[in-house]
Amino acid sequence: MCRTGQSVPEPGEEQHVDATDAAFTSLLEDSAEELYEQAPCGYLSTLMDGTIAKINTTLLDWLGLDRSGVVGRMRFADLLTVGGKLYHETHFAPLLQMKGEVSGIAMDIKAAGKQRMPVLVTSKVKTSEDGEPMLIRTTVFDARDRRAYEQELLRGRKAAEEARRQSEADRARLQEALAALQQSLLPATLPAVPGLEAGSYYHTASPDLLGGDFYDLFPLGTGRWAFFLGDVCGKGPQAAAVTSLARYTLRAAALHDADPITVLTTLNTVLHERYASGEGRYCTAVFGALEPGDGHVRVHLASGGHPSALIQRADGSADYLPTPGGLLVGVLPHAQFTDARTDLLPGDTLLLYTDGLTEARTGTDRELYGDDALRAFTADQPPAGPQALITALSTLLASFGDGLDDDTALLALGMPATQPTTANENPT
Repeated sequence: MCRTGQSVPEPGEEQHVDATDAAFTSLLEDSAEELYEQAPCGYLSTLMDGTIAKINTTLLDWLGLDRSGVVGRMRFADLLTVGGKLYHETHFAPLLQMKGEVSGIAMDIKAAGKQRMPVLVTSKVKTSEDGEPMLIRTTVFDARDRRAYEQELLRGRKAAEEARRQSEADRARLQEALAALQQSLLPATLPAVPGLEAGSYYHTASPDLLGGDFYDLFPLGTGRWAFFLGDVCGKGPQAAAVTSLARYTLRAAALHDADPITVLTTLNTVLHERYASGEGRYCTAVFGALEPGDGHVRVHLASGGHPSALIQRADGSADYLPTPGGLLVGVLPHAQFTDARTDLLPGDTLLLYTDGLTEARTGTDRELYGDDALRAFTADQPPAGPQALITALSTLLASFGDGLDDDTALLALGMPATQPTTANENPT
């Protein structure tokens, strides 16, 4: 008698079920063995002393060895290269003993044909129920693709490093060339002028770009001297070409006729004719003539779109010498320029500068430094002559840091203060 819902196997059916289960179990065993032997990675089991007890066909094929010559006859370390064996004995085996498992360690095995084959090794200690270590199961992964990838990365890194070094060397040579070219556009030293002191300074905002600021001081003959300071629009080789042209044009024009307006008019004609058909090049400039006299120096100058000269007087005051209305040099075929005259007395200093100074950004709000701040700064300096004022201004420029993003040229001219006669001196 049977319970409702349960079926009773027919005669012979029970025997058929048992046969199916046995076949299925056998199939699983065959599949597991085949998977072990033909796996895409190497497998082996070793005794605790490293003797190989079991190894799959994949690893044997990599090694080029027969199973009979490996199982029970070799240790895992025997499969490694000399360097791999040393690393196994000093690092891998002790770490495995301490932790019971080591994963993804890079080694080299002695592959078929005496080739070195890079592999990644993972080993785990299998223990008995009472915790005693029984054997070590190891998986060996083919790392040839990874090694090739790493070597390619290394070659790429070395190539990039070499390119970086070459770039730095090229940059250094370029900066040297730019510095040499920049210096060729400025006088190496200012000449000594009888009865006059002179000082100059040039600040380069970027060592990678040629600036367009320029200045000079040179004799005109018969005791007269000429000076100029200017700023070419733009930077780089094109600006340098304009700077060179402007500098030599001003010198040549002054030797022909040193009247400041005439000199600037000549420069305007040259620049406009040279660059009018292209993208246009122009500059701002101040040109002047000095004529030392008895106890003073007469100054006659003209400006073409340039900031007004600043005079520091011997009494400590400072003010601008206005030259309003002067146009940029080289923009129009006929330009108007403005001149001005003054006398420098003992202790007075005439300062010319480019707008990199007054357009520097200062403070947290990045405001322009400006003309008023420059006048106040100059008035705060003791009237100790051109070089002292240039030194103070160079320190000021350095204090602007990255707020000074344009080249700046300074030229200061002055008459030495009269030295008082001491009690030990016998006047003649």
